[in-house]
Amino acid sequence: MCSGDRLVADFMAGTGARPGLPEELDEHLTVTVDGLWVVWAHKLARKAGHLFLPLSGGSGYPADARAECRRRGGHDAPDPGCTCGFHALSSPWLPGLPPRRQCTALTVALSGRVLAFEWAGGGVLWRAERQTVARIERPTPAERIEEVLGRLRHPDDPDGRLAVVRAATPRDSGPVRLKLPASAPLLPVSHDDAGWCAGSTAFEHSPAALVLT
Repeated sequence: MCSGDRLVADFMAGTGARPGLPEELDEHLTVTVDGLWVVWAHKLARKAGHLFLPLSGGSGYPADARAECRRRGGHDAPDPGCTCGFHALSSPWLPGLPPRRQCTALTVALSGRVLAFEWAGGGVLWRAERQTVARIERPTPAERIEEVLGRLRHPDDPDGRLAVVRAATPRDSGPVRLKLPASAPLLPVSHDDAGWCAGSTAFEHSPAALVLT
């Protein structure tokens, strides 16, 4: 499970008021079509029907849900002294994790109470009360081929591009068209994971992970 270091921000998102964040975190805010400020973040999961399964194991979550701590103690999720809440990272571009079978990259909008932690892998680890999956992405075949050729190309070879036309970005796919559902189901969440931590651990200990499938 991804675990953060120092807590750098504790704020409310999903309202019409722009959260007052440190300057380095401000770039991760976006506004929905109806004027609500949310955090734009990223994570990895495995898709199973209408649910998304954390790479570290545990029960799945739907595309939109509000977290509830399943541990005893009576606190709301997320809490700085617990692991409850939905986990995500500030950037999808993290080194050391190759494409993996059945691994889906998610772009999520975080709202409700949101905690921001320094993360040793770089960037910010978020833990949030509410998570809405805004985009589901998989590496295209061209991206996988380019990654393999990038590792095999001789340093003196020219850097070229494959003669493959990449799919165009769908219209209205950006955060400006995002609209949060009116309500979200309550889901017990105490061991969610952003995905890169579980994936990186498996990568480091499994030579087979070097083979693209």
